[in-house]
Amino acid sequence: MRYDDVEPGTSIGSVDIPVRRLNLVKYCGASGDFNVLHWNERLARDAGLPDVIAHGMFTMAQAGRLVTDWIGDPGAVAEYEVRFSSPVVVPDTDEGVTLSVAGEVVEKLADRRVAVEVTASVDGEDVLSTVRAVVRLD
Repeated sequence: MRYDDVEPGTSIGSVDIPVRRLNLVKYCGASGDFNVLHWNERLARDAGLPDVIAHGMFTMAQAGRLVTDWIGDPGAVAEYEVRFSSPVVVPDTDEGVTLSVAGEVVEKLADRRVAVEVTASVDGEDVLSTVRAVVRLD
């Protein structure tokens, strides 16, 4: 992706990401975060949640992956900011849930950098209220 080829409003694409309980168990192993809220339905409900929830960092990573896939170089990400607004509830079904992620360039900055904003939602409800990345382009 080249700096001269993008303008505010340029789409970086969108993707629907299936999230199943198996994804959460794998993320537990990869991250070392074995908090029971991410894999034990009974204890998640005892804690007042409707069901098991995805790790916040898992959700954040899925949004970030849209940006890194677009630029093709994870090292080009200079800044990445996320605010969580709602947990991703993952029922124990074959379907799980679908995390919908989309983004666009919102600003051209100095030094061949652009600001990108990303949305992440499940069933039309935002699960991340702010996702902003600043990336360096050629």
